[in-house]
Amino acid sequence: MHETVLTITSMETLEEALAFKTLNEEWIARIFTIEEADRVILDNPVENIMNRGGDVLIARDSDSIVGCVALVPTGAGVFELSKMSVTPELRGRGYGRKIIHAAINHARGLGATSLFLGSSTKLPNAVHLYESVGFKHVPVEQIRPMPYVRADVFMDMELVNTKTIFFKSQ
Repeated sequence: MHETVLTITSMETLEEALAFKTLNEEWIARIFTIEEADRVILDNPVENIMNRGGDVLIARDSDSIVGCVALVPTGAGVFELSKMSVTPELRGRGYGRKIIHAAINHARGLGATSLFLGSSTKLPNAVHLYESVGFKHVPVEQIRPMPYVRADVFMDMELVNTKTIFFKSQ
């Protein structure tokens, strides 16, 4: 078995936009219902995410697209971590963790001061992953209005700008 090296880059091609849509429609339709808010993002991620200062990250294992995540700007340095997915047959291999770490780092580069997300108790593995990388549960009132009926778990993460951290030597 070869060591997996994920390459995670900003979405650039129609193929990547289609993969972003397909990967997300798979899990949403399997467990929930695709909502209007999903359609807006998945049908035109360039206009509704990238042109507004956000980004869509695409994860590849060699030539195969294996996952994705979106960083959707909502104003004042706040971004929604949204539409994270890993190819079904590759789940449980740590790809999601690598994708989310890349998204957190990339969000800082986009000027994010905090991230929030809406998830679901029907996605316990996802919720656990978010907890394990530092997202904290918050009441829904503490985050932006959540457009998804399925969301019943709300989390956020303050992003510390690592450039402003100074360590005092002993």
